[in-house]
Amino acid sequence: MTNYREILRLYSLGITKKDIAASCGCSRNTVTNVLQRAAACQLSWPLPNEMTNKELAVKLFPPGEAKSTYRMPDYEYVHREMAKSGVTLGLLWVEYCDQCREAGEVPYKSTQFNKYYSEFVRSTKATMHINRKPGEIMEVDWAGQYAHMINTDTGELINVPVFVAVLAYSGYAYVAAFPSQNQECWITAHVNAYNYFGGVTRILTPDNLKTGITKHSRSEITINKTYQELAEHYGTAVIPARIKSPRDKATVEGAVGIISTWILAALRNQQFLSLHELNGAMRQKLTKFNNKPFQKKDGSRASIFEEEKPFLLPLPPKPFELATWRVATVQYNYHVSADS
Repeated sequence: MTNYREILRLYSLGITKKDIAASCGCSRNTVTNVLQRAAACQLSWPLPNEMTNKELAVKLFPPGEAKSTYRMPDYEYVHREMAKSGVTLGLLWVEYCDQCREAGEVPYKSTQFNKYYSEFVRSTKATMHINRKPGEIMEVDWAGQYAHMINTDTGELINVPVFVAVLAYSGYAYVAAFPSQNQECWITAHVNAYNYFGGVTRILTPDNLKTGITKHSRSEITINKTYQELAEHYGTAVIPARIKSPRDKATVEGAVGIISTWILAALRNQQFLSLHELNGAMRQKLTKFNNKPFQKKDGSRASIFEEEKPFLLPLPPKPFELATWRVATVQYNYHVSADS
């Protein structure tokens, strides 16, 4: 049993609630609650010698007094709301507290509210839309496999890099082949992807390629200057995936594997003499891929994209124009070298 007499005695000596809790073997919340009840009952130290700790407990906490009941939040509703853009647990907790006050019920503290939600997610495995809100994230990467094009002069096969961009909420994808993985192709791919989606996500999640991220450590993230200008032009935030953390961009990682089968492997027996011809064939396969029905749920990537599209930020009036930044030495004749 909690030593209520000792709590009041120590408090009268000016001991802190933390030290009282340590001395009496109880929590700080218990100490606070006891002191609040004692003040309400106008009890203070010194107490009458004949008053036992048990009698004091009855005065502080009368047995017939109904205990406060906490209202358990509707976590199925909370989880559905978390899938919406801009909704956070903090906002839902404030709304939950307002509902409790209107109903005359006691709300849980935010820490307990978040704890029970985490338990709900683990017990129901309800993780599908966590951190995947409509219009929130676009994940980008180069596909692991190359497309192929024929060199018209030598007849040899040329390996062509394939850029993949995926909207994390719907899985709706953009795929295109480019002559290389240099800065110009990387930026052009993003501009084309935004045009294809008809809007911009609030967050852009790339891998740690040098064309996008100059430095990525625990203490510092340095974004390539041109890539930063792209982000500012479209009003998006570049948040790169952590190093060796493919789950940070799991949607595009999964899409790359599927696209390798449904697009690249499907075109393996066809010959292409130009990028225009190759991308035309890939666009046809991409349309089929985005409209392909899901296996384990209703709809397709294209149908969910129609729901997501209104949440995308609008495109700027003009597309981004690439600027190449270089460090040059000024010669004695006041000239610098650019492109030879």
